[in-house]
Amino acid sequence: MRNTRNNWKDSCSSSHKRKCWCEEHHERKCSCVHEKHHEKEVKRHQCKGCACDQLRRLQSQTPVDVFLSGGQVLSGLFFVNFDKDTCCAFFIDPSTTVPSTLIIDCQDILAIRLLAAAA
Repeated sequence: MRNTRNNWKDSCSSSHKRKCWCEEHHERKCSCVHEKHHEKEVKRHQCKGCACDQLRRLQSQTPVDVFLSGGQVLSGLFFVNFDKDTCCAFFIDPSTTVPSTLIIDCQDILAIRLLAAAA
């Protein structure tokens, strides 16, 4: 087995010849594959804010009202899912003639009101 820990500079393309996340935080060098893993991990947590954190944990089909940073309120939506890589939150708006999907950047959401599920 090749020692990628010592040869990481030789085996990586020039775009990867920088300290990776693990080296900066754990004082060790890692291979390109390991570095790419950490880049994805760091990118995954790029979505900042309370709303993004809540959407990561929110259960699908939860009824919500969404308060946007521009002052608009979107009422009676159903949360579908959250893409932590793009910061996109997906909601269904059942109030339209044909239910539509809304895609909102979680960083543009100021507040989320959790509504009681209809009985």
